[in-house]
Amino acid sequence: MMLEYPNDLKYTDSHEYIRLNGDIATIGITAFAIDQLGDVVFIDLPEVGTTVSKGEPFGTVESVKAVEDLYAPISGEVLEANLGLVDEPEKIAADPYGDAWLLKVKIADPDVLNEAMSADDYRSKVEGL
Repeated sequence: MMLEYPNDLKYTDSHEYIRLNGDIATIGITAFAIDQLGDVVFIDLPEVGTTVSKGEPFGTVESVKAVEDLYAPISGEVLEANLGLVDEPEKIAADPYGDAWLLKVKIADPDVLNEAMSADDYRSKVEGL
């Protein structure tokens, strides 16, 4: 399977992505992470109004192989959680960069995004190029 890494996103070492729209960040997990996990059976996300902190776990994703923590790539307040994925976690594999986002967060400090990887850097890291 050919994995995609959209160029308009920023990426983290822990395989989350960030799509910025003003001071709102949409956060999800990458196609690479989903490919590694296999069939996702459970997703746990924080409630709206919760504050997430950069580098700290904000939820979990469970597959038939493993349970992995989800790490916040930025700090801020959760404005929206994708409850559709909580109800149907298997849908995360279908469109990880579109409908299968996890959180929308109001960013506390946009400069933090400077620390995230570009699509090319992330591709090199995960594909070992």
